[in-house]
Amino acid sequence: MSAQSDSAGVSCSAWDNSECGGTTYCPPRCPRFEGKDGTPYVARPFREGDRSALVSMYADLDRFSRANGLPPITVPKIESWLDRLLENGWNLVVVDGSEVVGHVAAVPVDSAAPEFVIFVHQDHQNNAVGTELVKQLIAYADDRDHEGLTLEVSTGNERAITVYENVGFEVTKEKLSEIEMELDLDGPLAERLQRPPAERE
Repeated sequence: MSAQSDSAGVSCSAWDNSECGGTTYCPPRCPRFEGKDGTPYVARPFREGDRSALVSMYADLDRFSRANGLPPITVPKIESWLDRLLENGWNLVVVDGSEVVGHVAAVPVDSAAPEFVIFVHQDHQNNAVGTELVKQLIAYADDRDHEGLTLEVSTGNERAITVYENVGFEVTKEKLSEIEMELDLDGPLAERLQRPPAERE
C-alpha cells in the first residue's frame, strides 16, 4: 500500500501484534510498537490535526534534546520551521494516545536521497521510540522510491550515532562538530524492515 495511506492497523485488536502477518491496510511498516517499558505507541504519517500537538512537543523539548539550533525555541519560530518541513518534505509522527512524542521529517520531498531531522520528547527517550522512528523512516523512504537517506548529527551525540550505525547508516564526511551519514536503500535492509511482525527475526 502507498505510504500516503494512514489507515493502518484496522485489523489489529491487541497491542501484542507479534503474530500479525500483515494486511492490505498495512503501511510499509507495522505502525504499532511497544516501548521498552511496555508503553503502546503508534507511528504514522503526519495529519493536519497533529500540528498543535507537534508544536506543543517542540515547545516543551528540553535543551539537551536540541541540536544545531533546532528546533527553534519560541512558538512562532517553531511554527514557521514546521511549516517549511511540512510544505517541502514528508513527515511521520509517533503518538502516545493523543500526544505526539516523536517526529521525523525528510526533505526535500523530490530528492533521491533526502536529508532528515528527528526528535523525540525527553520523557520518551531511551524507550525505543527513536529507533523505531528511524526504522519507519527507512521503510517509508523505500516505499516512496527514494534511493537513500542522509543526515547530519553532532559528533557529541553518541547515542544517536549508535542508533544510526545500528540500522546501517555509514559516515560519509566528518567535520569539526558534525558528522554526515548516509544510508543506501538499494539493499536488503529496507525490505527486511517492511516485513510484518510475524516474519521478523
